[in-house]
Amino acid sequence: MSNAKPATRPHVPHFSSGPCPKRPGWSFAALGEAALGRSHRAKLGKAKLRRAIDLTREVLELPAGYRVGIVPASDTGAVEMAMWSMLGARPVTMLAWESFGEGWVTDVTKQLKLPNVTVLTADYGALPDLSKIDWSNDVVFTWNGTTSGVRVPDGDWIAADRTGLAICDATSAAFAQPLAWEKLDVATFSWQKALGGEAAHGMLILSPRAVERLESYKPAWPLPKIFRLTKGGKLIEGIFEGETINTPSMLCVEDYLDALAWAKSVGGLKGLTARADANAQAVAAWVQRTPWVDFLAKDPVTRSNTSVCLKVVDPDVTSRPADAQAAFAKSIVAAVEKEGAGCDLGAYRDAPPGLRIWCGATVETRDVEALTHWLDWAYAGAKAALPKAA
Repeated sequence: MSNAKPATRPHVPHFSSGPCPKRPGWSFAALGEAALGRSHRAKLGKAKLRRAIDLTREVLELPAGYRVGIVPASDTGAVEMAMWSMLGARPVTMLAWESFGEGWVTDVTKQLKLPNVTVLTADYGALPDLSKIDWSNDVVFTWNGTTSGVRVPDGDWIAADRTGLAICDATSAAFAQPLAWEKLDVATFSWQKALGGEAAHGMLILSPRAVERLESYKPAWPLPKIFRLTKGGKLIEGIFEGETINTPSMLCVEDYLDALAWAKSVGGLKGLTARADANAQAVAAWVQRTPWVDFLAKDPVTRSNTSVCLKVVDPDVTSRPADAQAAFAKSIVAAVEKEGAGCDLGAYRDAPPGLRIWCGATVETRDVEALTHWLDWAYAGAKAALPKAA
């Protein structure tokens, strides 16, 4: 049987879930006005940082009174800054259904060693029982599980009359999914996710309730300098006005500004979400007509439109040992990448073996559609090379 290669390759074969693809049409020329060799504390540098904050607020459609800060160490730094600065005032509920959520559980239970912690978990492909949450607790969760492809469907499950804080890692949801900002007290993301910015910079968004916590509560443990959000019991407002805690890359700042300008040009948040939805729908249409693959997320309502995670469901593969199943999925990924038709498509190292396709707004739908033909081609080759089952 012939297994001819598809005639068309994706124009941009980048499908990594972080760092994510650059915006369509990007080139180094977009960075031509970067404030290189200048202090980030100079008038020019501070203006660019403030512009990044203001555009973030505009594109994400944040409520009045929410503060936006640029912080060190990507999304990880932003999440840990929030947890180390705010947790301990109340009991804590941790939600985890994939590897990054599990990492935050480890921080709270083994590093901070908080005494009153409830952990609600679910296997890859599902959500925990959200009805079990006590909203007198502080609650820490990911909006979109980057390594499982499972997201919360909306913010309806978050209590409007909560007395605890809702602390949300939103890094693969921001700029691609509508977030219930009035239900989020802390939200974080990183530049290298949905807009394809460069790494190492995190964003911390605080509601007035979160600011109140910071100004009324002092943790029992010492805080490193890069985690300190208050001084003398008051919020350090400069962090949220372009005066960063540590030195940012002005080249990365320029790239983020370019990405935000592009976001505005495609219709802002609604346009970005529509683009991601169209990409995810292209994958869904392929899955529906393809018997060997399925979504890792069991419930369609919880399926991510950015980090789309898939599993091989061919019985001739799933009946084999786990290491053989993993090797089969990896062979598909390797074959597609060797042809230059799709890069960085493998499941996350801690996730079940399979595929992960970034479908955020910086990806073009035609490239997703072209990729699916190459995945079918690679699957056919891997299946033909599969040893007969014993």
